[in-house]
Amino acid sequence: MLNLSLLTDPAFCPHSLNKYASIMACGNGYMGIRATHEEEYTQQTRGMYLAGLYHRAGRNETCELVNLPDITGIDVELDGENFTLLSGEILSWQRELAFANGELHRSLIWRSPEGRRYRLESRRFVSLDALPLVAMQLSITPLDASSQIVLKTGIDATQTNSGRQHLDEISVRVFDQHYLQGVYETQDRTAEVAISACCRLSKDSDSCFTAKNRRITAHHALTASPGETVTLEKLVWVTHRRDRALSTETFARNALADLQAYASQGYATLLARSASAWEKVWRDSRVEVASTQEWDQRALDYAVWHLTAMTPAHDERSSIAAKGLTGEGYKGHVFWDTEIFLLPFHLFTRPQVARSLLRYRWLNLPGAREKARRNGWPGALFPWESAASGQEETPEFAAINIRTGIRQKVASALAEHHIVADIAWAVVAYWQATHDDDFMRSEGLTLLMETASFWMGRATEANGRLEIHDVIGPDEYTEHVNNNAYTNYLAWHNVASARRFMTMFGREDARFTENANRFLTRLWLPEANAEGVLPQDDTFMAKPAIDLSRYKAKAGKQTILLDYSRAEVNEMQILKQADVVMLNYLLPERFTPQQCVANLAFYEPRTIHDSSLSKAIHGIVFARCGDTERGYAFWRDGVAIDLGDDPHSSDEGIHAAATGAIWSGVIQGFAGLQVVEGELHLAPKLPAHWRRLTFPLRWRNARLRVTLEDDLLTIDTTAPVTLTLWGKTLNASGRQVWSYKDFMTSVTGTATMEGRHDA
Repeated sequence: MLNLSLLTDPAFCPHSLNKYASIMACGNGYMGIRATHEEEYTQQTRGMYLAGLYHRAGRNETCELVNLPDITGIDVELDGENFTLLSGEILSWQRELAFANGELHRSLIWRSPEGRRYRLESRRFVSLDALPLVAMQLSITPLDASSQIVLKTGIDATQTNSGRQHLDEISVRVFDQHYLQGVYETQDRTAEVAISACCRLSKDSDSCFTAKNRRITAHHALTASPGETVTLEKLVWVTHRRDRALSTETFARNALADLQAYASQGYATLLARSASAWEKVWRDSRVEVASTQEWDQRALDYAVWHLTAMTPAHDERSSIAAKGLTGEGYKGHVFWDTEIFLLPFHLFTRPQVARSLLRYRWLNLPGAREKARRNGWPGALFPWESAASGQEETPEFAAINIRTGIRQKVASALAEHHIVADIAWAVVAYWQATHDDDFMRSEGLTLLMETASFWMGRATEANGRLEIHDVIGPDEYTEHVNNNAYTNYLAWHNVASARRFMTMFGREDARFTENANRFLTRLWLPEANAEGVLPQDDTFMAKPAIDLSRYKAKAGKQTILLDYSRAEVNEMQILKQADVVMLNYLLPERFTPQQCVANLAFYEPRTIHDSSLSKAIHGIVFARCGDTERGYAFWRDGVAIDLGDDPHSSDEGIHAAATGAIWSGVIQGFAGLQVVEGELHLAPKLPAHWRRLTFPLRWRNARLRVTLEDDLLTIDTTAPVTLTLWGKTLNASGRQVWSYKDFMTSVTGTATMEGRHDA
């Protein structure tokens, strides 16, 4: 097994059950299962989700990722007592998620209220080798005397999304003494789910099955001697379909046959096969750091684990939800997070997955076109929140104000249109890194043209120029403003890119080109003042500033809204996240280093960082500006969003985009990776307590491995690569080593630095 970090749950605590259920969740991109305990606790929220399986429970409900019937629950009765860690005494405890092979393991010794001791050990994993497969084991060893053990487990279809039921039970069946199956249908009859389970005990037992109240359960009762270990092995096959080419009976029979084929191999063999699949992921994606802080490597492994476990690499009709496949937060919807925060990891490690994520947007173009037309604009207006259909899924209203009884209208779907340009930015970034002409010639260019058409129709004649009015930038504390800098610059980039790639791929359109030229010439791009600060929008600089220190101390909690209404916040220099800093990050070629420094100095004191996406971007820009230590401080704060001490930080699922930001903070921050004018740039500068950094990188047709240690930079590449290193353009092939000190001398002098080849 690879020597990777472990994520540990330090102790059983009722207050942090759901946090650890999220951050230690198992997944493979097809399916995600929350790391809830086998025994029941009223506080814990069980969850199993399939990528892309959404349903709307009622006409006033929102389409959401379906929480499937539970398969992980096991009722354990030991000598007539129900096993629960809320009673008795925990004598030893170990719980960990092994990133190397994806196995969640818990081992404990429990003394019952009657004074008897038992060792319980549970294991589970979601297979990366066979995507529909889940494997579990529960072992029980009585330590003091012979014990009567009763185990009950099966398929529990009473599971809901916070009380909303999405599935109708079609059939439940038992086959011989080991197999049980439930078949379910979404209530709109558009999808079917078959859950097949095989339960086997390591010794004979009295067994029976029951099916009642949406539960199908296997019951096992047996006696174990002192020191004798009894193991229940449960293998589950979870599959779904939208087409009805086969009858339900045939669909269910095929699912059962698939499970039977795998069940004959056993837990250990299936884990080894899944571990082999994970080994390839780690070889292609792992970032290694030698740091005096063990936390740093664990954070990077955590990020790559979840970036793999949440991403539906198998299905281009699905994308990444804001909570991945770890919880019900945001209803499982897809946001701009995917293109801006999650796609870069895949782009530079698994570009074929980045392509698939972009094709999700291309396949959902009809919904984006419809939304644009409905609002009176041309082109494509992508929904702020997406699910499976491409339609707008943002709730029209927020929660009811319990004092006034009035619902507040959600403005994001109405005005947070920067997502259109975000998608276009991602399309261009993909082509720059891959030169995938086949994609750009068809899907990519179509996306660029449709999004560009939207902006050309969205712009307004005002003040003798074109302006973009009534928008919300990434900073959601500033609503309905004109000429938001982030939106205007990204819209300009969108239209310019469409024009350039149309010419490149021979799709000339005289009318489109004329409109694009007009837009690019006349669109107002907010200009930096004498100090180098870019105004966030037309009115921001004229608003009053207040002391935000006590709100910044509780970043992410939105405590500002306890003292001020949203309308009041909108009229002050208060930022949820800094649009201009984000803009400096995405379009580095448009701004000088001096302007980036000035924008950080101006906007950071005005930013509360109530968005989980904020601190990581600040960290990257600080690192790019040469302030590595402050960049590291922001990076660590970004890591702590999920992995910090707050016991409820991730109750509804992990912050998916924040995992992408952990990776980007190191690669695009400390390693200094930027793509400027389509070319690869590296300018590594590590935090003082990091001795070494190694990471893989995909760039066009080359696979690179970059290592920075002391003042030496080593690049191994499978094909020649042109890149700019610390400001100087050079060619790399094979293995080459550069000295940072010598290189900086060559940059300031007249020598040419080609690097040296190792034999």
